[in-house]
Amino acid sequence: MATTGAVLRIQLLGPVRAWRDGAETALGPPKQRAVLSLLASRPGDVMGVENIVDAVWGSDVPRTAVNGVHTYVAGLRRALEPGRAGRSSGAVLTSESGGYCLRVDPADVDVTLFHRALHAARRSRGQGEAGAALRLYGQALSYWRGEALSAVPGPFATMERDRLRDLRLTVVEEWAADMLAAGHHAELVTELPAAVSEEPLREKLRWLLILALYRSGRRAHALWLYEETRDLLVRELGIEPGADLRTLHEHILTGHPELLAPGAGSPLPVYPGGLPPDTPGPVRLPPVGRDFVGRTEELARLEEVMRGESARGGPTTPVVVVGGTAGVGKTALVLQLAHRLVDRFPDGQLYADLRGADPERGPASAAHALEQLLGGLGVDGARVPADSAARTALYRSLLRGRRVLVVLDDAHSAEQVRPLIPRGPSGVLATSRRYLGELAARDGARLETVGPLTAREGTRLLAMLSGRRLDERGPAAERLVALCGGLPLPLRVVAQWLAANPDAPLGALLEQHPALRTRFAPAEAADGVPTGPFHAIEAS
Repeated sequence: MATTGAVLRIQLLGPVRAWRDGAETALGPPKQRAVLSLLASRPGDVMGVENIVDAVWGSDVPRTAVNGVHTYVAGLRRALEPGRAGRSSGAVLTSESGGYCLRVDPADVDVTLFHRALHAARRSRGQGEAGAALRLYGQALSYWRGEALSAVPGPFATMERDRLRDLRLTVVEEWAADMLAAGHHAELVTELPAAVSEEPLREKLRWLLILALYRSGRRAHALWLYEETRDLLVRELGIEPGADLRTLHEHILTGHPELLAPGAGSPLPVYPGGLPPDTPGPVRLPPVGRDFVGRTEELARLEEVMRGESARGGPTTPVVVVGGTAGVGKTALVLQLAHRLVDRFPDGQLYADLRGADPERGPASAAHALEQLLGGLGVDGARVPADSAARTALYRSLLRGRRVLVVLDDAHSAEQVRPLIPRGPSGVLATSRRYLGELAARDGARLETVGPLTAREGTRLLAMLSGRRLDERGPAAERLVALCGGLPLPLRVVAQWLAANPDAPLGALLEQHPALRTRFAPAEAADGVPTGPFHAIEAS
């Protein structure tokens, strides 16, 4: 929090604005407002200068970008804390190790208030307090003053604008469903068309409006809107309306009694959006191996990240990217984590191999990966749109509002991963040999680098795979683990030799370690630095 005594309020849900003690302050040029938007979206967190550069400029970084960040921070300090003495950093926007931090009360940023009201609305809804839920949904929507981060440039602002827009429409859907359940269909006929116009491919919004029209005595208009919806989906995505819309259409044609306006608190006639509750979600995770060892701290830390993100309020999609050298066990770690999180993502789990390091086929395109994921969601191959953007729209539409875990193995780049990130309460776990810093800056991804196994863990893995009893602290076993660089992949090869030669002493294998070096050493990395497990081991 700021310690100046001045009350500072910041608006991100609309044009970016700030007020100090009730008086609006000029925030300067667009990129200066982009810096404020990033810092205000995470009040109290230190943002590194490199992350700020990525968020504001993306891949088109000028040589003056770092100096530009310092200039914009200085301008923001003058605007937010005009009484600041000389060149001091002040108390509102502080300099920290390698970056900057906006020290304001999170409750003075409208995005925080929106999330809190939404969380309270959902809690009231879950407790059956319909009146309180409607009031809190209305309060959450009242914080919006237009398009979020309006006219703010940069990749972070673009992604955050899209995320918040999708979240606001989700809130509109939840509010409208409660309004229908309470019998307030007439109000929805005037309120929902704007949201439908904003997101014309969002089937649930159209479902809600069609039902509201029917209950308001406008049956012909409801049927016309269904036909318009069908034509739009076929034209834009090459698909027919989903099961919920088709069922609603059939019920309107037959005058089904379930469509009659209910009393206050009555449920909706059909399940609105996604799969029906009794339909199982996709389960596409590869199995975990029984020979997994170590990584206790990493698993605990990343599990806390994934579970903690879902409890922050607002369905921000948690994204974790596990990085490290070839053979270090990234995929094994992610699959262990994914199976631990099945209860957090009860609507299913998806898996796609992105082939980021495949020397023969090369990296999979985002369009190809989307085809894999849509197939996992049960979409027939003939109904998968040809256009990549349309595939992304269909994929995100199918996952909207659902808690599905998406595992993306061996990613090559942020551009490959980004179209595969759902919107809302689903989650993403990815692996990559590359450092995907752009995903952290623009998409809020958590990056975790995995190191080699310890000597004791490596020995345990050798014993488990080979079926031989090995002294965890023995020098021969430790030497073998060291020769393998503590990497699970070469350790598995060594374990195969041990299993095939059960009577051979470990020393016999140690004598062959120059041959092992040749067998395991991969090609040099692009920067000329060897990446094999034996590059630091001297010949004995």
